Amino acid sequence: MSIKDILLKGYSGGLNHEGLSPLQKVTLRFVVIGLLFYGVAAIEGMIMRGYAVKPLPLIDESHYFSIMTAHPIVGIFGSTYLLVFGSFTFLVPYLMKKPIFSIKLANFTWLIMTVGTVLVWLSGFIYHYAPLYTIYWPLPVDFTQFSVAGGFMFVLGVAFIMIGTLAFIFNTYATVFHTPKGQKKQPVKPLLMSAFGIDGFLNIVNKIRGKEPYVKEPPLSLPIVAIFRGTVDTFLDALVILSAGLLILFYIGNEVFSWGLHYHAVDALLYKNIFWWGLDLIADGLVLIYVAGTWYLLAMIISGRNLFMQNIARAALLLELLVSWAVWSHHLLSDQPQPEIMKLASGEMITAFELITQGLAFFITLTTLWLARPLKMSNELKFLLGGLLGFALAVPAGIIQADLGMNRLLHNTQWVAGAHFHVAILVGLTMTLYSAIYVLFPILTNNSVKLYSQKLANWHFWLHLIGGIGMGAFMGMAGIDGMLRRHIYTEGEYMIYMIPAAVFGFMLILAWVLFMFNIVATIGLKGLIGIFRPSSIDRDVVVPETAAAVQKG
Repeated sequence: MSIKDILLKGYSGGLNHEGLSPLQKVTLRFVVIGLLFYGVAAIEGMIMRGYAVKPLPLIDESHYFSIMTAHPIVGIFGSTYLLVFGSFTFLVPYLMKKPIFSIKLANFTWLIMTVGTVLVWLSGFIYHYAPLYTIYWPLPVDFTQFSVAGGFMFVLGVAFIMIGTLAFIFNTYATVFHTPKGQKKQPVKPLLMSAFGIDGFLNIVNKIRGKEPYVKEPPLSLPIVAIFRGTVDTFLDALVILSAGLLILFYIGNEVFSWGLHYHAVDALLYKNIFWWGLDLIADGLVLIYVAGTWYLLAMIISGRNLFMQNIARAALLLELLVSWAVWSHHLLSDQPQPEIMKLASGEMITAFELITQGLAFFITLTTLWLARPLKMSNELKFLLGGLLGFALAVPAGIIQADLGMNRLLHNTQWVAGAHFHVAILVGLTMTLYSAIYVLFPILTNNSVKLYSQKLANWHFWLHLIGGIGMGAFMGMAGIDGMLRRHIYTEGEYMIYMIPAAVFGFMLILAWVLFMFNIVATIGLKGLIGIFRPSSIDRDVVVPETAAAVQKG
């Protein structure tokens, strides 16, 4: 077959989308759109990397900052959220051996989040709306610089994304607690005890006291616990961001209709504390808790054995939930009005505790894999190890920032963007998600297709790993040398760092292109389009035999 035939029809006959269940289809829709948004975010990032080397004639400063505004929204909410939500939309019923509560709601979720992300992107592309990366104070309603339409479109897009987030959370909770016809109703109390990891904590206490375990077979598997736990933080974050969006709309109305409301009507320090408390829940709810649960699931699937230290893992997830609610002040270490006790307790001490909770997740995951030796170095194992390495680099980099002395040097520099959250998201989180995609791909396609090229998968791995770490490292070095974030340099002061950062950034884009080519060549364009064709909305029971081994965890 020629390359053209392979792309049109698929390497091994293409994807038989008619044989897919509604749950498989909706999961694939989440994943495909999430991967496309990742590509958009990667291209946006490359534009900024290139602009840092030499300003581009086709993009002025207002457009540059609007790209900077849309970039994290597209990357985090449009790509990462859709990839995570899609995976968990499939995994919750898959692991619990019960139907998803609502296929209609799942389809609504990916659709409204897609529309919301596109609206945010258009607000920057068309109107150059640029509140510098987040819905942050001071609220950008100076209409000598920004248009009313751009601000409204941006907030509407963010609202759609958050509505989709709430829809996913409701669907997840309803799936966990809903009892389908023909199944025995489970009491709510044991489910709640398991969902919050309390049964794991009580098992540890009983073991120390020499008593029988509180529960030998928890009603919810450990990955479900992590998913449930992460949605708590994601829910709170959605409420905070929705409220921030409503406040922006209120100030837009104040500007347009001259209501006479002064900016100081809302206390800036109070707003910043609430805002960063909510936004930080993305990192701790989405990343540290969701990712830990994904590591556990992947380790159990790859190793074919139960997780090492299950009860401690459950208890640690509960501890991480509490820690995630109390670390936001590390974003305010450089704010002089912020009380010193908040900086010390929340910003430094409790933040440092995340090394312990994340370290436990590392140890449990790696020990589970170690005890299962020998293991084949499969795509999912390679990307899982790459994701672990990414967080091994990014989490300590974040802890370094959460020091009052170091923060004075690193705050608002390229170190924060490069060495910390780009390495965390691009290497740690994204490689973990790629591992999950490689695991789920045969399950979602009923083992009907064979990967077009293992060589391309290998190139995807190395280009992404080296590109992500390399770009983050050179951005971090520029930050140590004093290069600020959210700033344009036109005199070439940091060219020695920005040129290699751009080269490594290009490797990331190339890795994504090779991965997408490999997937399209595997399933064919016809199979890809077939994923989005309307299908039955009837509830479908998913009880794969391979779920039994994971269910034990």
